[in-house]
Amino acid sequence: MTKDAERLSFDGVDTRAVPVVQPSNENVDPADLTITHMEGARAYAEKITKKKYLSDLRDLQVEILKLQRWVKENGERIVILFEGRDAAGKGGAIRRFTENINPRGARTVALTKPDDTERGQWYFQRYVAHLPTAGEMVFFDRSWYNRAGVEIVMGFCTAHEYGEFFRQAPGFERSIVESGTHLFKFWFTVSRPNQLARFEARKDDPLRQWKFSPVDEASLGKWDEYTRARDAMLIHTDSPVAPWIVINSNEKKRARLESMRHVVHSIDYAHKDHEVARAPDPLVVQPASAVMTVTETSAAP
Repeated sequence: MTKDAERLSFDGVDTRAVPVVQPSNENVDPADLTITHMEGARAYAEKITKKKYLSDLRDLQVEILKLQRWVKENGERIVILFEGRDAAGKGGAIRRFTENINPRGARTVALTKPDDTERGQWYFQRYVAHLPTAGEMVFFDRSWYNRAGVEIVMGFCTAHEYGEFFRQAPGFERSIVESGTHLFKFWFTVSRPNQLARFEARKDDPLRQWKFSPVDEASLGKWDEYTRARDAMLIHTDSPVAPWIVINSNEKKRARLESMRHVVHSIDYAHKDHEVARAPDPLVVQPASAVMTVTETSAAP
């Protein structure tokens, strides 16, 4: 993160960020990627073939099963957060992570809006109840980072609550990690044209219409606001203890594969196939610290 980024204040609601552009990824060196490159276009001009995708998916799902067996046998705990733009492919990625694992040792958490009791609690309290016990993996389809995204953009929280979130989240996550839990935080990117196309497909498909919510519809004109909120979130909650990983999800299949590969590459579990569990493709997966830039700052209002 840049020095200017570090000086941003959250006593108000200053979510100033990089300009919104739609760059091409053609011939981009991974070392030169920015988050706008990753959001603006697919990592590759040609999509992965179905044969290659299904072969790689099977190999990675075998590694996920090995990882789960290691988690259960050793009393480990894993938490994976799936965050990102609406229609960025988070749910599809979670399904590929979980479709072959033992449900007795894994859960997907997708919370609805808080009820009256939860609104009166410490903000993180409702999420603590869903953290894993020994031998368990938990996949959060959106998480406590709702406050840093939809809540602040749509006016569902106050500026004070937003600021308190940024002050408390790093310590909360440090406590999770220091308790022995493996924490992964994924941010799935998608370009604006791709997001709109996916929304249209959902509205026209009776089996997927439930995925297009009133909040999704209300957010259609708030692309820039969500961009600023995203960048503020990455700047203020990325840390060596709990780093953000950015996934280029303009091509869903590569995003699914490489996010899975990042997890199995990151943990030393028994019987690991290092050829499959190699480092993920850097054109698809990058640490937020490597791709975030801030080009304009000013005092908070």
